[in-house]
Amino acid sequence: MEDTFEIFMVATPGLENALLSEALENGFSDAKATPGGVTITGTWADVWRANLVMRGATRVLARVGSFMAFHLAQLDKRSRKFPWGDILRADVPVRVEVSTSKKSKIYHAGAATQRIETALKDSHGMTISADAPVAIKVRIDDNRVTISVDTSGESLHKRGHKEAVGKAPMRETLAALMLRECGYDGTEPVMDPMCGSGTFLIEATEIAMGLYPGRTRDFAFQQLATFDGTQWDDMRRVGKTHTPTHHFTGSDRDAGAIRMATANAERAGVAEHITFQNLSATDITRPEGPPGLIICNPPYGGRIGNQNMLYGVYAGLGEAIKRECAGWRVGIVTSEAGLAKATGLPFKPRGPAIPHGGLKVWLFQTLPL
Repeated sequence: MEDTFEIFMVATPGLENALLSEALENGFSDAKATPGGVTITGTWADVWRANLVMRGATRVLARVGSFMAFHLAQLDKRSRKFPWGDILRADVPVRVEVSTSKKSKIYHAGAATQRIETALKDSHGMTISADAPVAIKVRIDDNRVTISVDTSGESLHKRGHKEAVGKAPMRETLAALMLRECGYDGTEPVMDPMCGSGTFLIEATEIAMGLYPGRTRDFAFQQLATFDGTQWDDMRRVGKTHTPTHHFTGSDRDAGAIRMATANAERAGVAEHITFQNLSATDITRPEGPPGLIICNPPYGGRIGNQNMLYGVYAGLGEAIKRECAGWRVGIVTSEAGLAKATGLPFKPRGPAIPHGGLKVWLFQTLPL
């Protein structure tokens, strides 16, 4: 097994370039955007660091090897010879997930899964379990079998400190990439007038403080034979936190949402830098200090039912922003261009569609108002 290998950071579709920007900023200098994510070449230490520091990645896959196989007997033989023991621990159960393409002679994913599982059990003493902490992801495409290990475990949007969520929560990974798309770099105030459980504001504050997104959670790579606990502890301690130069402001008409957001911010260790208020979006006032970014994820059609009721909500939001927040930039997430238009705000041409909660949404942005 080579010292370096390909590492794939999974992105929210449509936001690969935002994830590439983050990877380059975090020192992954050879990062390249590909459909569905960003690839780098690195070592196991790079895998650990990617899981620890990358805010926008959904998960991190280590592509640990590949071989050609034109039929199931060949897959069986080469799976038995594969050096699984260099990566996996015999005392940690694994699960195998196989995907195939029509370009391959091996096209039956279930049969391929069975052969690889049998090879792991019979030749390497591994335990197979449907709820195992380590997942092996196998892709058979054009007769090439590519073997990856999911090094993250639970999706990376689960930072480890957000317990309370609303009806249509914004995933932390998606919120981080949208903040980046809006040009946010941690040096300006952020306001969310429909803050829900506080995701945008908590992410923005963590960025401003220099906190690692993976600082309080565990990862699947800690269950691998390649893991070095001492080196990992050193890596987690490297981060330097600092006090944000600006304050953050969130409001919501739902008092329960404000309680959730406050509790989530406290668990994340950022509550002292965010002011949450129980207010309708139409009652917002300009925060003290310089202009910054207003970003929110208002209700929209698929989340609310009767979309016609929402045009007035968006119009009121737009009027309040124009009245109170001259000089601020705005980013609004919604599934309908008509709802964005109802705000009366001068949005730039929208970017690519982004999957969120079973819908396609867009991030509508303005220049400074």
